[in-house]
Amino acid sequence: MAFTLPDLPYSHDALAGHGMSAETLEYHHDLHHNAYVVNGNKLVAGTEWENKSLEDIITGTYQAGAVAQNGIFNNASQHWNHMQFWQMMGPGKTAMPSELEKALVESFGSIDRFNDEFKAAGASQFGSGWCWLVKNTDGSLQVTKTENGVNPLCFGQTALLGCDVWEHSYYIDFRNKRPDYLSNFLDNLVNWEFVAAQL
Repeated sequence: MAFTLPDLPYSHDALAGHGMSAETLEYHHDLHHNAYVVNGNKLVAGTEWENKSLEDIITGTYQAGAVAQNGIFNNASQHWNHMQFWQMMGPGKTAMPSELEKALVESFGSIDRFNDEFKAAGASQFGSGWCWLVKNTDGSLQVTKTENGVNPLCFGQTALLGCDVWEHSYYIDFRNKRPDYLSNFLDNLVNWEFVAAQL
């Protein structure tokens, strides 16, 4: 299948009042995400992956234990990550649905404890990567972090919430203050209704 760049589910300036500027989204979506689409299409053309689903490409090309992943994986995985990321945020500050709140409290003890673990995972990811709230195959919830473009699909997990901690996702708005970006993400940007729907 051909990779295509999805439109943002809101305008470029829709998150500006919540800490993510139009300039960030123009660079991040229109340039960075689009580059994964363009490069991914070039790399899969004429290969066994050309007509596979995005998820199959990701799980089929991921190399466990590899220091660096291959180009097809990197572009396919980052394309998938960003498609989720845009939907995981929204301009209207949403309340956390009760079923999600209950699941987080059962798993982490409190919402504050979940927030602390999520922010710590993102802040401690050395270099580029992501932090995640995932659902494991046994139904348990867990906070994880992954390097570069690696995502929960590689480990058979369901991604409920992910935050991009590559510098291009926050440097325009927060410079080198990644912890502040992570706090703002949780406090002002997350579309909790979308997260709950992934449960």
